[in-house]
Amino acid sequence: MTDVTYPIARRRPLDPPDEATALAGRAPMHRMTFADGHRGWLVTGHTAARAVLADPRFSNRPEHMHPPLPGRLELLKKQDDPRFAVPPGFFIRMDPPDHTRFRKLLTGQFTVRRMRRLEPRIEEITRGFLDAMQAAGPTADLVEQFALPLPSMVICELLGVPYEDRGRFQDDSRELLSLDISADEVLAAMHRVLSFMGELVRRKRVEPGDDLLSGLVETGELKDDELTGVAMLLLIAGHETTANMLGLGTYALLTHPDQLAVLRDDPAAVDGAVEELLRYLSIVHIGPIRTALEDVEIDGRLIKAGEAVAIDVPVVNRDPSRFPDPDRLDLTRDATGHLAFGHGVHQCLGQQLARAEMRVGYPALLRRFPTLRLAVPPEEVPMRSDMSIYGVHRLPVTW
Repeated sequence: MTDVTYPIARRRPLDPPDEATALAGRAPMHRMTFADGHRGWLVTGHTAARAVLADPRFSNRPEHMHPPLPGRLELLKKQDDPRFAVPPGFFIRMDPPDHTRFRKLLTGQFTVRRMRRLEPRIEEITRGFLDAMQAAGPTADLVEQFALPLPSMVICELLGVPYEDRGRFQDDSRELLSLDISADEVLAAMHRVLSFMGELVRRKRVEPGDDLLSGLVETGELKDDELTGVAMLLLIAGHETTANMLGLGTYALLTHPDQLAVLRDDPAAVDGAVEELLRYLSIVHIGPIRTALEDVEIDGRLIKAGEAVAIDVPVVNRDPSRFPDPDRLDLTRDATGHLAFGHGVHQCLGQQLARAEMRVGYPALLRRFPTLRLAVPPEEVPMRSDMSIYGVHRLPVTW
């Protein structure tokens, strides 16, 4: 059985690494050496990935974790330092029943129905950024002027964060996702965001508003430090992931003009187009990661207690047994069942918000700028290979 180590470089900006794709063609699971020397597993098959993510015998708690990428090794070495502890309320690093307690409080805030009701406001915000982009044109950095500010303003309004304070969290959010900075720099960025969100929580206790964070305060279910951790998690996850999908998705459309035409010419195609872009792009380099709490058999392989399992979502979402001709971007395909948002109890809480922003954002952009095109050759667009969330650092466009 092939033994794998990471990272494996992407040779084409929209495709998983060739080596990982080749592995997937041989078997759905492989032995893997993590960055700290731990011998665990890599999952490259769709069925096996769903099985791991749905199985309660696998843990997501930080004390069981092993980093697959060297850029996170320094953080692991400092896990006994209390300054590096996972913040209270950071429920994505919890297992049930602790995870369940937070999830129940938040699930009702992100339903399909509620996100549909939010779409008119998302459309209004989108128009505002497109107006500004058009006025400043005919060239733009689509990341700076559209892909990043759109989800940033939406999540700020949803949480009750003043958008004018975005400078206090956007740079730090970027640092928290960087694979190239030191553990001490990560710690400093984390505490700056926590301090900012802690100030906001205390303000909401005195002056609540009509927003999600005020609603959580009023339940009385969470302490201030838990509210701060929840707010930080939602703030970062709520803008970084969608911003990169909007940026990278636009790059994919501009380099696949036949597919851009599908979305531009048929407004009814948008729901399927969003799912296909999520499947095709899969912006997490590697992960999620789980650790077996007891011996578990998956796809005929025995995963022993204590062994970590890394799921390569970009490769899993190109599994030909689930998605025929998977390396082709096809906005008309049925891409449901992809794992871009995970699966099981940890499936992304904000997935309906992300879908709503993309469902509004892509068509509005293409309607406003029907001649939109890259302002530089595709190979000159800087990719986020140095970040834990993939995408484009900048996207120079013209019209």
